[in-house]
Amino acid sequence: MKFLLPRGMRDVEPAEFENINFIRNTFIESAKIFNFLVMEPSPLELLTTLEAKSGPLIINEIYNFTDKGGRDVALRFDLTIGLTRYFSSRRDLKLPAKFASFGGVWRYDEPQAGRYRFFHQWDIEVYGPSSTESDAEILEFTSVFLDKLGLKNIIIEINSRTLIEEYIKKVLKVSDKNKIFEVFRAIDKIPKKGKDAIISEYQDKIGADILDKVIEFANNKGSFDEVDKLVKPYDLQSWIEIERIITSLTNRGIGNVNINLGIVRGLDYYSGVVFEAVDTKNNFGAIVGGGRYNSLTETFGRKDIGATGAAGGVERIILAMKNQGLILHKNNNNNAKDKNLNFIVFDSEELFTFVEQTAARLRRMNVPIEYDFLKRSFSKQINDAEVKGYENIIIVKREEYEKDGKITIKNTTHNMTAKIKISEELDKLIINSIKKISG
Repeated sequence: MKFLLPRGMRDVEPAEFENINFIRNTFIESAKIFNFLVMEPSPLELLTTLEAKSGPLIINEIYNFTDKGGRDVALRFDLTIGLTRYFSSRRDLKLPAKFASFGGVWRYDEPQAGRYRFFHQWDIEVYGPSSTESDAEILEFTSVFLDKLGLKNIIIEINSRTLIEEYIKKVLKVSDKNKIFEVFRAIDKIPKKGKDAIISEYQDKIGADILDKVIEFANNKGSFDEVDKLVKPYDLQSWIEIERIITSLTNRGIGNVNINLGIVRGLDYYSGVVFEAVDTKNNFGAIVGGGRYNSLTETFGRKDIGATGAAGGVERIILAMKNQGLILHKNNNNNAKDKNLNFIVFDSEELFTFVEQTAARLRRMNVPIEYDFLKRSFSKQINDAEVKGYENIIIVKREEYEKDGKITIKNTTHNMTAKIKISEELDKLIINSIKKISG
């Protein structure tokens, strides 16, 4: 009998776990710099809660079941809805309320190469009065966080759904809500399907002339100044919102921002500014997406409160980092080790007590260290240390230990060694020697 994983699932192996953990730690560090409160919403929600965000058809895209109490429940498919549900229930919170979260999410999508039904996300949200400064705060965080990860060639592309809607109503004279909804759907699909396919699919629903003009308008992208010249003649009030955000980002020292009128984001609850962060050197889609979604807080009974946020898929960020040569942890038969980990080897079983006690004391002093508690041969210990790539090897040989009262530390990176006299200060001497020969 084979014990297999369900389709679309995977085990997160040690090297990948380290990569995820690096991003998690960098994210939490960044969140605290911006004074976001870090929390994690429940992984299990009532089905009605998830449907409130995305409608009853979401059931086809999520993991849902009836629990033993007869309640219809589902695993979260993002972090936004849980954070918004939590905030909406806490009327005692002072505004603006800023939350950050990092965790796993589940989606019943069709599995593809590198795409699974369980993956990790980071998420930030600002709840409070609608403000372009709140939107700029989200955008600044996104830029700073990605920069802290070391990612280069990142451009944040901004648009506004209210701008597109105003253009449709004011310039194209379209007021029918269903038709406007279809226009957004059409724009969102252009990057994946192409212009010709979209015209074929939507011209009967929208009208060929309207569709042509919408596509032409949505094709405008570039720096703010470049797009400003094209949009200004239409006298669209929503463009002022974009202008204010760009001004705020300029004041904050954020310059990797462009305008892309073709970005509308597929989720229908977005109600204002929307944006995506993309790696301009790699064509695998957005690594971050976000925007304003006042309609979601309204759904949860907070008509008085606006919301804006951003989220990113962690595995996609890892892919971007690997493509830029930034990820150090690589799978090595599940033996990937921290570069700073140390290993004690010994050539006699009689030395085991000394090794065990020394390792225990060093661990209490926060020194990462390992030894062979299986007591294998000296040659196997040395081979194990080399294969796993330990930074420093502490060598305890019986003759040297008994005759000279010394042990040897070897740094494998710089090929340097140090002899240490065994004394009451042994642990400190080991730590100091490791620092010295490790450079």
